[in-house]
Amino acid sequence: SSRVQDQLRNTQQICHTYGAFAAILEGGSVVTWGVPNYGGDSSRVQDQLRNVQQISATGSAFAAILADGSVVTWGNRKEGGDSSRVQDQLRNVQQISGTHYAFAAILADGTVVTWGNPIWGGDSSRVQDQLRNVQQMCGTQSAFAAILADGSVVTWGDPNRGGDSSRVQDQLRNVHQICATAFAFAAILADGSVVTWG
Repeated sequence: SSRVQDQLRNTQQICHTYGAFAAILEGGSVVTWGVPNYGGDSSRVQDQLRNVQQISATGSAFAAILADGSVVTWGNRKEGGDSSRVQDQLRNVQQISGTHYAFAAILADGTVVTWGNPIWGGDSSRVQDQLRNVQQMCGTQSAFAAILADGSVVTWGDPNRGGDSSRVQDQLRNVHQICATAFAFAAILADGSVVTWG
């Protein structure tokens, strides 16, 4: 961080990929350092990184939510660093989650927009009509799980890493929280019991 040490003042949040860091400073500007193609070089989008509220990461890319609810991405283009395909949909973004290879954003209306590697979470088209009233999301290495307002769960991505919850779907009711390892999910239900898959 010696290259940017003099810029790292009044730091509010730090996020990381496998090879780089991104720091949000007071006032909403961003400083990055580390391996350039892992997000350490944000020069391509630096002028857009204003009023940043939150930064999320995949293994090699960053996504920043701005105060107006829009999103700026940089890093490995194939793993979430290029959101141009969905940029017009990224409005009123409330939260962004990442797998190692893709991003998923919850919008203010409870719908979800995904981008990045399509096999490992970046393509939610198979379940898009189910992704309504999404409250929370979590990612394994290559799959996502979303909790809906009714306490049910929708999953997509790599079926071997939690993207296929069909075996336990009838048990995923009244889910309050989901936690993930690299390969599996665990859901806490309202009665305190736990359901796992992956």
